[in-house]
Amino acid sequence: MLQRGIERPEEAAILARRILDVVNAPYRLAHHGVTLGLTIGIALAPGDGSSCDRLLKSADMALDRAKSEARGAFRFFEPEMDARIQARRLLEQDLREALVAEAFELNYQPIYDLASDRICGFEALLRWNHPARGRVSPAEFIPVAEEIGLIVPLGEWVLRRACAEASRWPDGIKVAVNVSAVQFTSASLVTAVRDALRGSGLPGRRLELEITESVLVANPGATTAILHSLKGLGVRVSMDDFGTGYSSLSYLRSFPFDKIKIDQSFVRDLGAPNGTDFIVRAVIGLGDSLGMTTTAEGVETEEQLATLRAEGCDEVQGYLFSRPVPVEDVPAVIRRWNGAIHRAIA
Repeated sequence: MLQRGIERPEEAAILARRILDVVNAPYRLAHHGVTLGLTIGIALAPGDGSSCDRLLKSADMALDRAKSEARGAFRFFEPEMDARIQARRLLEQDLREALVAEAFELNYQPIYDLASDRICGFEALLRWNHPARGRVSPAEFIPVAEEIGLIVPLGEWVLRRACAEASRWPDGIKVAVNVSAVQFTSASLVTAVRDALRGSGLPGRRLELEITESVLVANPGATTAILHSLKGLGVRVSMDDFGTGYSSLSYLRSFPFDKIKIDQSFVRDLGAPNGTDFIVRAVIGLGDSLGMTTTAEGVETEEQLATLRAEGCDEVQGYLFSRPVPVEDVPAVIRRWNGAIHRAIA
């Protein structure tokens, strides 16, 4: 839509609001009530562009901003939007190049078994050290990889690398790998897991796949079928960040997970006034009743560890034991906790 003869941006805003009000008004269609939604991006000439092509691009960037912030509203183009788009495109390009060059690496954080007072496994965590950007946070590049379709090949690379590296660890040490919701919906996931196990020689019982509750929401039937296929490979499956999402107990009933992971946000407030002790106690009790292992994340103090041990938690992980380490440091971490001094904080 082209609006001419305006003197102030507020006039464009007034028109946008009128359009939204008219289009959003419900109406009848074949005896049914129908409501349309509309989101608008606005660009102003000549400041946002002096050509048709440039104005359309500016309006499109404003539209993207409106969709991400408040659907059913309108947004004006702002110069920093263009800079943000350019930065996003560069990040996408760097991600593609890094995947081809296998420029990622895995760090490993130990998982400590409280019954045996030994390290029983490690969680694989993806890291990207860009030559110019430096350390890029997974919180920054994982969502981009999901949006542009790179998360599936990237996730398969993580599976292959984690299994290959874990195959060189002592037989009793497992490896846990996170699987994103986008990756989980891929038809190739079961094949990728099977190939990673065969290629590395790692027994399925030593691989643990961590999924979040959001994976189970979109298509519970298909998800359950995939989970059973994974179990058929001998792989263990855990529900990550339990209690922070939908937390439907029907998920635990429809599929027997091997493990529930207690999110670090609950562990952080253990022992605090009006803290989360009762939540942690309930989750541990639920896991015990269902025959599932419970693992607490984010353990940083001996007080937290003592509480979790007293409540009957099975496994813990966190900075109290070790930060994530490169694969070459894994043997030293195992020697530290599974050797003569491993009971120092028991």
